[in-house]
Amino acid sequence: MEFLLDIINNPYYEQVLTMMGIYLIAALGLNLITGYTGQFSFGHAAFMSIGAYSSALMTLKMHTPFLVNLLAGGLIAAFCGILLAFPSMRLTGDYLGITTLGFGEIVRVLFINMEITGGAIGLAGIPKETDFVTVFVLVILSVWGLYRIVNSRFGRALAAIREDEIAAETMGVNALMYKVESFSIGCFLAGISGGLYAHSLQYINPSDFGFAKSFELLNFVVIGGLGSIPGTVLGTAVLSLAPEFLRFVKEYRMLIYGALMVAMMVFRPNGILGGVNLGDLFRRLKRRTKPPAAASGGA
Repeated sequence: MEFLLDIINNPYYEQVLTMMGIYLIAALGLNLITGYTGQFSFGHAAFMSIGAYSSALMTLKMHTPFLVNLLAGGLIAAFCGILLAFPSMRLTGDYLGITTLGFGEIVRVLFINMEITGGAIGLAGIPKETDFVTVFVLVILSVWGLYRIVNSRFGRALAAIREDEIAAETMGVNALMYKVESFSIGCFLAGISGGLYAHSLQYINPSDFGFAKSFELLNFVVIGGLGSIPGTVLGTAVLSLAPEFLRFVKEYRMLIYGALMVAMMVFRPNGILGGVNLGDLFRRLKRRTKPPAAASGGA
């Protein structure tokens, strides 16, 4: 416990853990879209940027409370996700991925050319409202919310769509509506993540939310394990902290980072914890910690 407090009290470690938590919230949203629903999204960072700019502008222009701005950023990102999802969710596979990728570039270019967002210079002077405790609480709420969704009737419908969309529709599942709802929830979490990001770094730029950021978030989900909440948590932790631990070999840091990813894809193509369900993990831990039953006496 003392070691953990020492880490939190160190500004550098606190910032690293805070950013890891921010990315984890966005990755959990992407896991719902890609891991549980089976819809490829290569523009997740675009919704993160929508949440970041929306909440930051509300803070700077309207001076409303931070939590209100954070929620508004998530809702605006979710609304934009719905607008994109209705026409694009009729597509599948690579076509859907290309559509979301194009949307991400459209959003980035719009922010570059809008005066209110600071254009290519970016938006500065954002008050620092994000702290480790706020991020930690929101991570717990995101994990709990995603766990409840996955283990509900709604989550079972998403799994059916992922496995065989035609069969799911034959059984009465409205695939389009379920996919739109899943996409909007994932975008909402991305928007919350973006708002936390903006109020943590106090400066945002459209280049921060390009394709590279979307690809990085997708790596968190794929390396950790598609369709696994513990996998997303572990994947985000490993890939977020690996560059920091490799700073002592800064010349070869990205080379080692890339080699680790290639090795993962060769030896664990399903991810580190691919297929591991959070509920199953809790049940296994419960069985291990459960005291052995008292031996019954015999004649």
